[in-house]
Amino acid sequence: MARIRWGILSTAKIAVEKVIPAMQQGEFSKVTGIASRSAEKAQQVAEQLDIPKSYGTYEELLAEPDIQAVYIPLPNHLHVPWSVRSLEAGKHVLCEKPIALDAKEAQTLAEEAKKYPSLKIMEAFMYRHHPQWRKAKQVVEDGGIGTLRTIQSFFSYYNINPENIRNMPDIGGGGLMDIGCYPVSLSRFIFDAEPERVFGEMEFDPNLKIDRLGSGILDFGTGVSTFTYGTQLTPYQWVNIFGTEGRIEIEIPFNAPSDKPCKIWHQTGPDTRGIVFETVDQYTLQGDLFSKAIIEKTGVPTPISDAVANMKVIDALVWSAENNTWVQ
Repeated sequence: MARIRWGILSTAKIAVEKVIPAMQQGEFSKVTGIASRSAEKAQQVAEQLDIPKSYGTYEELLAEPDIQAVYIPLPNHLHVPWSVRSLEAGKHVLCEKPIALDAKEAQTLAEEAKKYPSLKIMEAFMYRHHPQWRKAKQVVEDGGIGTLRTIQSFFSYYNINPENIRNMPDIGGGGLMDIGCYPVSLSRFIFDAEPERVFGEMEFDPNLKIDRLGSGILDFGTGVSTFTYGTQLTPYQWVNIFGTEGRIEIEIPFNAPSDKPCKIWHQTGPDTRGIVFETVDQYTLQGDLFSKAIIEKTGVPTPISDAVANMKVIDALVWSAENNTWVQ
């Protein structure tokens, strides 16, 4: 069976601990190379994860003709530059979220991608590929909660390390870019629409200068989505989707475990039933779906236009918070 040969640009923690091991279990994905700015670090990770080749520069990996696609888990400010260089090298691109620093940069990438119609590019919002989200969307579309009216989301963790890239504002750090982008994405996914107006509120760390606590309201016209995120709070995540006749609660919406089943709750009237999903790894699913799109020459699950649209909402939330007003 055909398998796409993948190269990894960076030895980032998420790649080493989550994405690479998951993709190595894939039916259509095969990780054949990894690059780092340090040849020693690349070799160390390659040996640790049983990856055939390592490279001391990203350029060397992109010049490797055997590699067909690259996964980019670099810091946010490097997403677009290296996505463009990967496309120029003839590689398909799966880039970590958020795809860019702002909507303008995301649109630049989308325009660049049009020059390479035979190459695939996608933002790596892994949660969307998990069966629990597919089921939640299906239930909403089938009228299983009546008319969708509101979504409430919460996502937090605790991190005050100044050396962590998430706490470096100059390279795209901050809570909204790291985890607040998830409620934005899921709201657009479930409402299957773009918000008509948004309102954002942010609190900044006085020393790190990143947004450490924030909330948003997305008004879709037919309903609203509200969310809160925090990077200096006890770790927690939760999503509740409400309709006129029922609701869906997702227990572990974003970091779905790869070693045990997941469950969502579907309430209609007074009755609530749990829906259990077999154990899967959403990173494996993401890699395989992208690889399969390459093999079968079909569209990727989430087009680059969706990434641009998500960044537009993020930009609007930032502007709203700065100006303390709704943004159309």
